[in-house]
Amino acid sequence: MIVVILVVLVTFGLCWLCDKGFAKIFRNQEQHHTGLAVRLSKRYAVFGLLSAVLGLSAVFAGAGKNTLLLVGGIVLILLGLGLVTYYLSFGIFYDQRSFLYTTFGKRTKEYRFGDIVSQQLYNSYGTILIELHMKDGSSVTVQSTTDGVYPFLDAAFAGWLEQTGKTEADCRFHDPANSVWFPPVEVE
Repeated sequence: MIVVILVVLVTFGLCWLCDKGFAKIFRNQEQHHTGLAVRLSKRYAVFGLLSAVLGLSAVFAGAGKNTLLLVGGIVLILLGLGLVTYYLSFGIFYDQRSFLYTTFGKRTKEYRFGDIVSQQLYNSYGTILIELHMKDGSSVTVQSTTDGVYPFLDAAFAGWLEQTGKTEADCRFHDPANSVWFPPVEVE
């Protein structure tokens, strides 16, 4: 029982240290420090660390004796590291005028709220995906299950109104109860 408690404490401690260390090293722009963010659930990091620790245990247990444990352990380690990397690399950080979109393998991009042109909704197994189309042709996708998504979309809509000179009365499409904040994509 004590070993399980120690593993849990070490896992949560490592998650916290990784998150804080990563933020200090790579997140140094103004929007990073507002405290306003859309982040993945911490369960990605916890599951990733637990997978990596289990994989490491399997590698040590199977080293030289059992090929299945060795290969399975390596797969678990890679899965765990992938989940932790995904958790640490994804985020939307915002203030009242703009937001930063950060994803794995891509450079952090800053957008003004007025750069949002339209939105499109997708339903994927009960999770709503909200795709924001930007002026430069790119898109920003957020899931309804991410932490802080609805306050971000409300702030984005308020900033969009201010930066585009529109009023809420001009926006008949606006219906947050149905996950609609911006004009729908125009079908050609």
